[in-house]
Amino acid sequence: MSGNDQCAPDADVRTSEQGYANRKNEDSEISDLYLVDWDGPEDLSNPKNWPFHRRWLATGLVSLVTFMTPIVSSMIAPAEISIAKDLNITGGQLQSQLIFSIFLLAFAIAPFVLAPLSEIFGRMIVLQVSNIWFLVFNLACGFAHNESQMLAFRFLAGLGASAPQTIGGGVLSDLWKPEQRGLAVSIYTLAPLLGPALGPLMGAWITERTTWRWLVHPRKRLLDSAYEVHCRSFWAITIFGVSVQVLLFFTLTETYAPTILRWKAERLRRETGNEKFHTKYELKDRGIGAVMRRASVRVVILLITQPIVIFLATFMALTYGIIYIMLATFPLLWREYYGESTGIGGLNYISIMIGSVTGMQIGARLIDVIFRRLKRKSINQEAIPEFRVPLMFVSTFLLAAGLLIYGWSAQARLHWIVPNVGAAIFAMGVSINMACLQTYTIDAYPVYAASAIGATAVARALTGFTFPLFAPSMYERLGWGWGNSALALLVLIIGYPGATILWVFGGRLRAASPYAANS
Repeated sequence: MSGNDQCAPDADVRTSEQGYANRKNEDSEISDLYLVDWDGPEDLSNPKNWPFHRRWLATGLVSLVTFMTPIVSSMIAPAEISIAKDLNITGGQLQSQLIFSIFLLAFAIAPFVLAPLSEIFGRMIVLQVSNIWFLVFNLACGFAHNESQMLAFRFLAGLGASAPQTIGGGVLSDLWKPEQRGLAVSIYTLAPLLGPALGPLMGAWITERTTWRWLVHPRKRLLDSAYEVHCRSFWAITIFGVSVQVLLFFTLTETYAPTILRWKAERLRRETGNEKFHTKYELKDRGIGAVMRRASVRVVILLITQPIVIFLATFMALTYGIIYIMLATFPLLWREYYGESTGIGGLNYISIMIGSVTGMQIGARLIDVIFRRLKRKSINQEAIPEFRVPLMFVSTFLLAAGLLIYGWSAQARLHWIVPNVGAAIFAMGVSINMACLQTYTIDAYPVYAASAIGATAVARALTGFTFPLFAPSMYERLGWGWGNSALALLVLIIGYPGATILWVFGGRLRAASPYAANS
C-alpha cells in the first residue's frame, strides 16, 4: 500500500495468537513481537475504516468550526469607522486596518505551537481547547475600551481561531483515502472562504442598525425592537459557537493514528505489566519540550527546504492575501465609489459567497472525477498527488479573469452587478484553487500532513495580515483597474509555471524528499 493512501503508514498486519504481536514483515527476518499496530487492514479503530456516516460527521464538525472562526476575522471590516471613533483611534486608515488584520497575524504564529501539541495530545483535545480560548477572547473584544485592549484581545482570539485551519487538514488526511478525499477537502476549504464573506455582510447591518460591540457580544440592552432583531441575529452566532463546542465535546473522537495506537500501547502496558509494548511512532524522548521542538522545526524545514511546499505555500498565500484585500476594501468601494450605505454595501459580499459555493460544487465533483480517471489511465493504476494538478490550470485562469473584470468595471464605475460578477468569478477560482492545493498537500505529505498544512497556514496568515494594510494605498495610487491587474499578473506568473512544474517534476521532487509520499 503506497504512502499516499493514508495519513500514517497503516501496515498490513495480523495479530498473533496472543492478539498482540504483529505479523513478520516480508523484508525482515525477525518481527517485533511487541510492536503495536492496527489489527489488520480492516481494523475499525483505524479512522479510515470508520463507518461512512461517522467520517462525514467528523468532517462536517471540523468544517463547521473552520467556518465559524473566520467570520470574526472579517466581520469588523464594515465597522472600522465606528470602532475607530468609539476607541479614539487617530492613526488613520492604516491603524484601523491593523485591528482588522491582527486577528490573522496570530494564524502565522499558532501553527508552531498547535501542530506540536496535536502530536503530543492528539488533534481533538487541541482543537477543542483552542476553540474555547477563541470564544473567551472574542467575547472580551466587546469590552475593549481602547485601541491597545482591542488589538490584544483580537490577537489572542486569533491564536485559538487558527486551530481548525492548522489541524483540520490533518483530520481529513486521517479520515479519507486519496480517491475519496476531494469532496471532503472541498467542503472543508469552502468554510474559511465562506466565513469571511458572510462576516462583513452580517457586520454591516449590525453596525448600521445597532453598535459594533454586538459583533462580539450582546453588551447593551436595546429598546428599539428592530435593533434588537438584528442584535439577536448575531447573538445567535455566539450561541452557535458554544453549540458547536458542545457538539465537538460529545461527538468528535480522536482521529490521529499515532495517538490512537499510543493509547492502545499504553493500555497493553497497563494490562500486562510489560513495558516493551510500543508503536512505531513512539520515540525515547517523548517530553513536551522535545516533541514541540521537533514538530516546530519540521514546519520551518518544510517551508524553506521543500520545493513543493514552497510553491503550494506561495500560491495559497497569494490567493488568501488577495481575497482578504477584497474583503477589507469592499466597504471602501461601495461606500465611496457607489455611494451605498454600510448595510446595502454589505449585501455585495453575497457575490463572494455565491462564487465560493459554486466553486465548491464544481471543484468537489471534478477533483475526484479527474483523479480517478487519471488513476485508471496510469500504467500501474497508481494514485499520485499530481492527478490533482490539471484543475489548477482552470482555477488560475478564473482567478486572473475575475480580478480583471472586478478591477476595471469598478474603475469605470459600471453598473454594480459587473464588479460583483468579477468578484464571484474570482471567488469561484479561489474555492477550486484552494481545494486543489490542499488535497495535493495532504496527498504528497500523508505522514506529515499537519506540519505541511501548518507551513502553508503560516504563509497564508502572513499575507492575510499584510495585504489589507497596503491595499487602500495601492488602489489610491494605481486605481482599481491597474491595482487588480497587477494582482492578476502575479497570479498568472506564480500559478501556471508552478502547476506545470508540479505536473512534470512533482514525482521526482517527492522521491527526493525525506518527508513526502513515495520518497
